[in-house]
Amino acid sequence: MTSSYDYIVIGSGISGLYISLLAKELGKVLLLTKGSIDDCNTRHAQGGIAAAISPDDSVELHMQDTVLAGAGVSNTKAAKILATDGPKAIAELVRLGITFDTSEGKISLAREGAHSTPRVLHAGGDSTGSHIELTLASLTQESNIEVLENHTVTKIIIDPASGQAIGVKALNNGSGETKIFQGNHTIIATGGAGQLFRYTTNPLVATGDGISLAYNAGAKIMDMEFYQFHPTALHLPGAPPFLISEAVRGEGGVLQRQNGSKFMEGYHALGDLAPRDIVARASLTEMENENSNHVLLDISHLPASRITSRFPNIYQTCLFYGLDITIDPIPVAPAAHYMMGGIQIDTWGVTSVPNLYACGEVACNGVHGANRLASNSLLDNVVFGRRLVERTCTNNNRPEPNPFYPKEITLKSRECQIEANGPPTLAELQFLMWTKVGIVRTEKQLLEASRTLERWTQLMPTPANRPTHELSAMVLLGRLITESAIARTESRGAHYRSDFPQASARWKQHLVIQRPSGAPSG
Repeated sequence: MTSSYDYIVIGSGISGLYISLLAKELGKVLLLTKGSIDDCNTRHAQGGIAAAISPDDSVELHMQDTVLAGAGVSNTKAAKILATDGPKAIAELVRLGITFDTSEGKISLAREGAHSTPRVLHAGGDSTGSHIELTLASLTQESNIEVLENHTVTKIIIDPASGQAIGVKALNNGSGETKIFQGNHTIIATGGAGQLFRYTTNPLVATGDGISLAYNAGAKIMDMEFYQFHPTALHLPGAPPFLISEAVRGEGGVLQRQNGSKFMEGYHALGDLAPRDIVARASLTEMENENSNHVLLDISHLPASRITSRFPNIYQTCLFYGLDITIDPIPVAPAAHYMMGGIQIDTWGVTSVPNLYACGEVACNGVHGANRLASNSLLDNVVFGRRLVERTCTNNNRPEPNPFYPKEITLKSRECQIEANGPPTLAELQFLMWTKVGIVRTEKQLLEASRTLERWTQLMPTPANRPTHELSAMVLLGRLITESAIARTESRGAHYRSDFPQASARWKQHLVIQRPSGAPSG
């Protein structure tokens, strides 16, 4: 028997939970998540959430910083909405029970990279994402929202007559049973895809499933070449890559060479507070110059009590691995962190497929441009999550006119000469993406990756369980990123081509990729 809902929400990060809590006032809600309800990227967000709530700040300044970080291809309409609705979003989170850190009776505001003034709120020091996630998850579980954990969505069902999304097919990870759920509004909020790369700050669930679902359903995908690599992930023997928040540099942390000398002043006027793409490439350059696998981030010049109170999670994690950051510098290296591209949406969360919506890291309305401004991601979820639900209350399921000048591309077929007896292992895929489609790219490396990924696509078996569905999604996602990176023959934001090191005015546009009509849906 097929179950019917007003809203089907895929994903249990801040986007999925927040949207579900709003939508439950409007109808019957089903929330599907392939793991547990609190297994997501949100809980790993350390830095905080940005909003112009200080009398010394303004909506205009927040918008300007967002657009400047976006390297010339930000959707200014979306950036204005994000900044304008930011203070209201903070008030809404406080109403829901989120307690932000205070100092002398006022909400504490930190400064992070590419922000011109302190505007980043945090909770529990460096545990903002976790605080928000746990609060929203608790509210969801106490409500009448139906939550199905350990269910992997394998397909968006499209009505062949109308072309509208009418539900989903999902796999029970435990029993192996497949179910169909009908829905008036289907919302993809599955988060990012950092597991595509060898080194990432993302949890194991971040495998890009939502992009694969949307692409196979015929939705347009945009800006996939823009993948942000965070410059400061912990790099210690025996320790997994662990995010060392941008806020550490905002509090005065300094990047150093092995001999203790500073280096960021030689790369950007903002020094250690330069945009993330610049800091990541600078760190990579210094690592290559010194034949090292890391640089150093030193915050030990600050009072120990300030470090432990402001960054309790980072302090305890490093201490667990034998490093006292109040005394010693932190070995760090870049790691895959955030996907600026995603399912193309308008500023109301509407995709190119009627009744299919998207929100959060899996979605792309251009607000982050080519390089996301630090701590704008959590705000993005709340601001555009609310707008998405508001849009479902209307009879209009068509997207706004596209404010971009998109160049449409498709996945190309290239002759492949690689030897392969079967599909890749996850480690092989991650190594390929890290070495060929990583922080610094060239046409030669990208073409090698493209041919390999196409061959692997041909060898992929029909997915039968969660791991094989995830691997299939990541191979497709790798192709989308690689093809977009080949097409953009310039360097802009997080996309850096050493064979085209300069930005080009003719590339102030967006790449959109869509499954050709009639092509197999995977």
